[in-house]
Amino acid sequence: MKRRNLLQLLAVTAGAWNVGGPIALAQPVAAKPALPLQQLRIGYQKAAANLVIVKQSGWLEKRYPAAKIAWIEFPAGPQLLEALAVGSLEFGLTGDSPPVFAQAAGKDLVYVGAEPSKPDSSAILVPKDSPLRTLADLRGKKVALQKGSSAHYLLVRAVEKGGLKWSDIQPIYLTPADARAAFERKSVDAWAIWDPFYAAIELAIQPRVLSNGRGLSGNNSFYLASRAFADSHGGVITALFEELTRADRLVQQDRAGAIKLIADFSGLDAGVVSLFLQRRPPSPVGPIRDTTVRDQQRVADAFHQLGLIPKPVDVAQAVWRPAQP
Repeated sequence: MKRRNLLQLLAVTAGAWNVGGPIALAQPVAAKPALPLQQLRIGYQKAAANLVIVKQSGWLEKRYPAAKIAWIEFPAGPQLLEALAVGSLEFGLTGDSPPVFAQAAGKDLVYVGAEPSKPDSSAILVPKDSPLRTLADLRGKKVALQKGSSAHYLLVRAVEKGGLKWSDIQPIYLTPADARAAFERKSVDAWAIWDPFYAAIELAIQPRVLSNGRGLSGNNSFYLASRAFADSHGGVITALFEELTRADRLVQQDRAGAIKLIADFSGLDAGVVSLFLQRRPPSPVGPIRDTTVRDQQRVADAFHQLGLIPKPVDVAQAVWRPAQP
């Protein structure tokens, strides 16, 4: 009996290992009969290169011809997750901070997958003639950011690295479009932002980078779904990972083609798309790993310690695990 139990444990452990590290384990749940896919509404942002390429290529529509597939664009992650929480979406992509705020607010969403971190894809910017030179210089300054976005955690870490307290700065919560307008007219002193907004302003007015995400925030990207959808359509989620990883291969192998697909759809200048893709490492999509859960728990703990979310959250409780046959 002991030998049989040991072999079962080894089999489970081996099955939980993936390229790049172990995948976080959870108690297996019984598999439910697969349901036919009737509707799939996907939320995305302009910088979601993999999702945009899948959309433009029509790969999902070919794979599920009987399903009604809709693509809905959002300016930032918090708005996308709100739509997911109220049942207006089944699947979407955000940065690291939005899921923490959603979980703290009791939203029943689950992490289903992730892309590698992109620390060069976000930054704290100041005008090129700004007297601010170090993160410590942010004391008493107005910093624009989207509340609950990946830029929020970037700024939290930047403040900490600069030897400041959160109360030492004046966060100005604005959407990316409004933040850019405020930044250009210099009604704020700095702007915490991510690509492609970062790339667009960089090419337009050449601001100075006070800091990017290196050493501050890994800027992980997460795919989330409603729990009901994930539990009923695990096979569809696997198929989504396959098509998203296929899109990433296109980015790596045919950069010019990827730039055209994204620029044609998004309306972004090809130079902006090229710049933000240069900052983006290879980004295959796969299940959540233990190391990623630990990284995300640090994000959640930081927001709770600052009183920016109302209660502590256990990230692992919101990580979806495929049902066991």
